[in-house]
Amino acid sequence: MAVDYLVIAAYLAGMLAMGWWGMRRARSKSEFLVAGRRLGPAMYSGTMAAIVLGGASTIGGVGLGYQYGLSGAWMVVTIGLGLLALSVFFSARIARLRVYTVSEMLDLRYGGRAGVVSGVVMWAYTLMLAVTSTIAYATIFDVLLDLDRTLAIVLGGSIVVAYSVLGGMWSITLTDMVQFVVKTVGLLLLLLPIAVVRAGGFDGMRAELPTSYFDPLGIGGETIFTYVLVYTFGMLIGQDVWQRVFTARSDRTARWGGTVAGTYCLAYALAGAVIGTAAKVLYPKLGSADDAFATIVRDELPVGVRGLVLAAALAAVMSTSSGALIACATVANNDIWARLRGAVRPSGAEPDEVRGNRAFILVMGVAVIGAAIALNDVVEALTVAYNLLVGGLLVPILGGLLWKRGTAQGALASVAVGGLAVIVLMAAYGVLADEPVFYGLPASLAAYVAVSLATRPTDAAVLAAWRERLAGRSPEPVSEPVPAHQ
Repeated sequence: MAVDYLVIAAYLAGMLAMGWWGMRRARSKSEFLVAGRRLGPAMYSGTMAAIVLGGASTIGGVGLGYQYGLSGAWMVVTIGLGLLALSVFFSARIARLRVYTVSEMLDLRYGGRAGVVSGVVMWAYTLMLAVTSTIAYATIFDVLLDLDRTLAIVLGGSIVVAYSVLGGMWSITLTDMVQFVVKTVGLLLLLLPIAVVRAGGFDGMRAELPTSYFDPLGIGGETIFTYVLVYTFGMLIGQDVWQRVFTARSDRTARWGGTVAGTYCLAYALAGAVIGTAAKVLYPKLGSADDAFATIVRDELPVGVRGLVLAAALAAVMSTSSGALIACATVANNDIWARLRGAVRPSGAEPDEVRGNRAFILVMGVAVIGAAIALNDVVEALTVAYNLLVGGLLVPILGGLLWKRGTAQGALASVAVGGLAVIVLMAAYGVLADEPVFYGLPASLAAYVAVSLATRPTDAAVLAAWRERLAGRSPEPVSEPVPAHQ
């Protein structure tokens, strides 16, 4: 195991070094939050794939393969489909808006009256996404070092907070590119073929397992439909994903780079399901399906390779964790605190935007680590986050992009009705039930359409300014760079 430890230690040290290097590039708000909107196709594709393929897609995807066979790929497949839909239909328009948060987009579209409530909902979503990613460190470090759960969360979370605070999106982009390469090599090129060979090949797996394990729809149509509602639609509107779209150098980069990343997700989904299926052959009586990944890595891989594959699992968790953390801090600072600060700040007192965003990442990072230590059920926490996001924000966001008759009052009614319906239905049916999103989303849509049609159309000047931004003809306000001595 000594070689494995050295591989992991080198990987973690590299993450911190890249955070330090990224700090030298993050001299303005744009550089710190969206990497100066300068990423080209290769870097954009890698970092976009890294942010959406986290611990749930890796450890959870293998677990679903262990439980259901090849149809266990559907959760990650729907993530890939959502990213493809975002990239093909919406990413170019989103990139041209030159904003920093989803709530800023809603303010532009609806005249500055819809962003506050949406900011609170989006902050809750990104916070829970960061928490669930951070909890996953406990599983990985338990396999690596047999660490106490709390210590594992603090160790993994602190490294992510450190490099995120240092360089913001530049550091996260650089580390995500490394994480993308490590995940590709560790999961797709090493673990996948080794697992299949150890399980006797596909013929051996077919001989050992029920035919349902090779049925593409074996997981159930209702489950697949729920995945589409929650994950495909969630990819369309999440701050963590949009913030990566904002980093694209051009419309073409956002569209084609995202399409490549979405296609990669589909391959990753199938790989995870096959690895889980192989694990079922090798270890048919595991206590939990989520133990499949750690068990097959620990028992079937040679020294050195095991360290690299565990580094790949760490990479998956860290990429999602860091992306969710900077998204959470960006929303908290720009959509919530900035409004409060604007109400009380003396005239002429201009804040240091980079320092302020660094402080928020640090504060949110500490809060995320604390919440991860306190919470145990990752699936429930993540389900709450996605239910609130889709039930409360999907309709006003897509409605703003697609329907010019939508109004601020309709957007607020949609957020309120959809969010309340999801909360009530989760309380009535349970957090993991399908009903909250099944009924909450139509309720949100009905409220949006009815109230928008019943209220005065959005001011023509607001819509004209919105069209200018969508066309890319309205420049982004320039933030001042931070002096070098800071």
